[in-house]
Formats: sequence, structure tokens, C-alpha cells
Amino acid sequence: MKKIVVLGSGMVGRVMALDLAADFEVTAVDVRRDNLTRLEGTAVRTVRADLSSPAALRDIIRDCDLVVGSVPGSMGFATLREVIAAGRDIVDISFFPEDSLALDEAARTAGVTAVVDCGVAPGMTNMILGYHAARMTVERFACYVGGLPFRREFPFEYKAPFSPADVIEEYIRPARYVENGHLVVRPALSDVEKMDFPEIGTLEAFNSDGLRSLVKTMKVPNMIEKTLRYQGHVELMRALRDSGFFGTEEIEVRGGRVRPLDATSAVLFKQWLLREEDDEFTVMRVLVEGTAGGRPKRIQYDLFDRRDRATGFSSMARTTGFPATAVARLVLAGRFRRKGVMPPEFLGADEAVFRAVMDDLAARQVIYRQTER
Repeated sequence: MKKIVVLGSGMVGRVMALDLAADFEVTAVDVRRDNLTRLEGTAVRTVRADLSSPAALRDIIRDCDLVVGSVPGSMGFATLREVIAAGRDIVDISFFPEDSLALDEAARTAGVTAVVDCGVAPGMTNMILGYHAARMTVERFACYVGGLPFRREFPFEYKAPFSPADVIEEYIRPARYVENGHLVVRPALSDVEKMDFPEIGTLEAFNSDGLRSLVKTMKVPNMIEKTLRYQGHVELMRALRDSGFFGTEEIEVRGGRVRPLDATSAVLFKQWLLREEDDEFTVMRVLVEGTAGGRPKRIQYDLFDRRDRATGFSSMARTTGFPATAVARLVLAGRFRRKGVMPPEFLGADEAVFRAVMDDLAARQVIYRQTER
């Protein structure tokens, strides 16, 4: 039986480990004992280790057939670099701010397949664009996506399915999009627009830096990604950001030094804690517009997914983790001959791969509804 090591056993990493354990020998690794405790009594083997240690990481992945990365974004790039240096294939959802393509040459040299950003957005959004861009002339791509609790609690009306620091990164990192063939950089939380969704009503969408590799790999003249939240959330986040609460420069507090971002993250962790029993949902709309055979074409994908009460898996864990586990199965089955860093849009261009991932998700009741005109 092939061996998989899942790095990180938070909400998403744990779901991926359990899903893969149905077919493979899986080891889950985390520095936090409470994360690993939740896997007790399952088929998943657990190891407690500090993954920021290159030596510890290399030892853990030494004998595995595939690595699945789910560490915090602040650790993601360094972890990916070490896995590539160790010569291990990897499917990663760490969503780090650095450019993953900077490691492409190293991955090719090591003979490694490194699929990055393999979640929901980025991830499935990239695959969808990659699939259609290989079959039509795409002139516009837009993605709107968010994960939210059904219960709206004042003042934030938000719960974080992963580290608050990684969420805050979306609120401070400048947003890149493409307009008329030119790269545009705007502040995060800018250009707010209201959007209606039949399942939940009106949400607000704002600029976020979600295009990532698409900016470099896809020659589409108009591309944008926006994050969805309940109305009013953007105003609160702007106030905190503009007041310095998300600052990364250390300040002196009672004789010590602290980054405002770290203190804010610690406070918001309690406010934003998504409990296992909380009912939440993921909503996404993807638009692809252009021409095929000389005729206008518009494709829309809609996803509305909620927590699975039977398994207890959160929607964000399902919609983020299951694309990665689907691709992990394809990698282990030898479906990819290409070596190097592979953003999901490269996978989507292959119809057989795209259909296999969509079928795998549908089997787990993660349904993308497609309409076309």
C-alpha cells in the first residue's frame, strides 16, 4: 500500500488525512497535540513534530510516496522547498504569499511533481479556467468566493476555518487583477460590490489577491477574483487595518516588543473560532466568457456547499480538501508525467483529469452546477 504524509492536521488537513486513509497508508503530522488527538481511533497514524525544522521534515517524509501539504501560509514556501529537495511529489494547499513558480526549476531538476494551490479558490477556480481556456478564447474570467457561518454574530459575522493570520493576509496583501491585458494592483478590501445568491441573500464582494499563478500562466485579458462576506464586514476590517492593528512592524508594549498583527490574531482567534458543531457554508460563482467557433460563449459555475452533518466535516474543509485528495489519487495513479511546479490550471487543461476531479468531488457531494449560453 502506498504511503502518504499529510503535513498539518488542522481542520482541512485532518479531513484530507481521513479521506485518503480509505485507500492509502496515511501519516498525519502536526506540532499541536490537540489536532492529532482528534484523529485517535481512526486509520490515520499520527506524529507530533515541529515542521519548521528541515531535519524533522526530511526524516518524516523520507519513505513516503506522496506528501500533502496543509501547513500555515507563513510556512508553506519553505516547506515546499524542502519537500522538493527531498525528491518527494507533493500536492499542496498551504496558499503561501511567495511565488511557487520560483521553485519550478528545482522541482524539474529533482524529478518532482509539485501541484500547488490545489484547494477551492485558488484551486478549482484555476482548473475551471484552465479547462475552458484550452477549448475556447477566453476574454473574461471572474471568481467570487467565500466561506461563512449561517449564524451571524455581531460584530464580525464571520468565523475562520483556518488561521486568523492567514485570513488577515487577505485583508492586507494588495490585490492583483488583469484589466484589458494590463496588470492592475489595488488595495485589498477595495471596490466593494453587492451580489445576490439564492441560498443566502445579499453578500458583499471585495478585491483580494486570489488570481495568484493565473496572472503569469493565462493570457486572458480580463481576470479578477473577489472574496465574499456578509455586508458590513469590509468596513470593520478596513478600520482595523487602517488603524494599524494588522501591522507587521514591532512596537513596544510594557517593555516588550510585539507585532500588532500577532496580538490582533490572538484576539480574533477567540472571536472567529469555528467550532466543530458550527453550521457554515461555502459559496462560489465562476464566470468564463469568450468565444468558441466564432460565437459568443458564457459559462457559469455555482457552488453552494454546507457542513456535512453525517461526517462532521466543515464545508470549507470539504471544498478545500477534496480537490487536493482527488489530485493526490491521480498523482499516485501515475496520471501526470509532467515534472515541476504545477498550478491547477495546468491540470484543468487535460479533459480526463478535469473530469476525474469533478467526478471525485461529486461523489463526495461537492457539486459544481454549470450553466452555459
